[in-house]
Amino acid sequence: MAKNKNNRLPIYAVIFTVTFKLLFLLTHYIQEDAFITWRVAQNLLDYGVIGFNGETKISASTTHLYVFVSYFFNLIFGKEHFVEPLLIFNSILFTIGTLFLAHLTLKNPWHKAVFIFLVGILPPSIKISILGMEYGILFFLEMALLYYGFSKGKKWALIFLPVLIMFTRIDTIIFLGIVFLVDAFWNRKIRWNYVFGGILGLIWTLSFNWLYFGELVNNTIVAKKLLYEHHFTFAQNLKYFFVSFGNFWGMLKLPGNFNPVTIIILIFEILCFIYLIRQRDKRNYFLWMIFIFGWAKQIIFISQKSLFDWYYWVPQLLLFVPVLIFVLEQKEKRNVWLSLLVVFYILPMTLFQAIHSIATGNGEWNYRRKIGLFLNTYEKDKNQWILLEPAGYVPYFSGLKAIDEVGLVDKQIQTEIKKDKPHYWINTVKNRKPKYLLSYKNLFEGDDADYYQTHYQLLKEFRIKDHLKSDNKILEKIYHFKPSGTDYNLYVRIK
Repeated sequence: MAKNKNNRLPIYAVIFTVTFKLLFLLTHYIQEDAFITWRVAQNLLDYGVIGFNGETKISASTTHLYVFVSYFFNLIFGKEHFVEPLLIFNSILFTIGTLFLAHLTLKNPWHKAVFIFLVGILPPSIKISILGMEYGILFFLEMALLYYGFSKGKKWALIFLPVLIMFTRIDTIIFLGIVFLVDAFWNRKIRWNYVFGGILGLIWTLSFNWLYFGELVNNTIVAKKLLYEHHFTFAQNLKYFFVSFGNFWGMLKLPGNFNPVTIIILIFEILCFIYLIRQRDKRNYFLWMIFIFGWAKQIIFISQKSLFDWYYWVPQLLLFVPVLIFVLEQKEKRNVWLSLLVVFYILPMTLFQAIHSIATGNGEWNYRRKIGLFLNTYEKDKNQWILLEPAGYVPYFSGLKAIDEVGLVDKQIQTEIKKDKPHYWINTVKNRKPKYLLSYKNLFEGDDADYYQTHYQLLKEFRIKDHLKSDNKILEKIYHFKPSGTDYNLYVRIK
């Protein structure tokens, strides 16, 4: 009886961890890009088209599977009430994924339970769970593949899950490829069911893109590459890599190019990994998979100058797994080791994430969302266009058609970028004549000031300093300690 009760501890840990993370929903910290995906889902609901601006097809979201999941949540709960159920769903799936990971790497139920909770309150886990992105589903699918496909040997998992994984994000080919290489090297044979699943996933995703959108790769990838591509020398690339390394490799960002916390944790992760694999346990098979993947994903994306936090969330967690296992399995002074880890790293990181979530939630939900709400009330014709960046909160809450600077949600701007990159913004304004412009800059100053002064007038200024007040003094201090947001000027066309 006691044994059965202990075996349920990891399940209890999942429930407790999900419940604990519900507190972070109160911060209203939702990633900008989540609203792009949700608008695509609602566009599908309203027009029957996967797109962003009515009947125009465009892969404005990087993830296809999550668009369909969001579509069904909109269908079931309605546009006004789907967000919280979807975020809870993401959190549940992610935490079940940590349960699978615990089963793969630990034996003791108590160790598994503690592992699930400690992983669950680290900053990347909190962000995966509550920011509205597709990574909760993705982590669940990837860990389910390892658990059911490679640990339990289920053929359905080897064939079916790679399809879903790749349909969630096409860059998961890195994860699937590394799992294949480690498995083939470890077992000295090829799992043809898995190979078939990977090929099927690739064919399905590329075919969907081609047959529906007329493109092989998602528009989001093409747009970012077009706008952000720079031709650097080797020395410049190397310098850029190390600057990004300090900011994205570890869980804690610090101002400047050098991050000592990242270096210390990185060294500890490597040492713990070496210690564990020297034990020649069968779990080493999975430790090699997740550790090599973590390194590969980080290096590839940093070297490609991918400056978006969410690319690094899953690798950051997986690279930290050996540290948790090392501490939990200490036979002597385990409680001391665990206490030191919790007091000096995990709790401070959770506190840091709480402050960050509160401050950023204020900047996004209480500030940027209100720009969209203002436009929603001011402009009743939802067929009017707005040129802005980014394309998340403001288009979603205003209901206006949008042209974003990058071209994620509108392909026509990419033509302007190709023709004349330095002047593509003003050329888009002249050719498309959007009714509204939302800019970080004062458009009435600079080279094109005469055009803007002739054709547009300043409608409203939005300043982040006006949204740092709160009746709660603690919240107000956090808002001032870490102000989040950008000042905007909103212009309306006059002729």
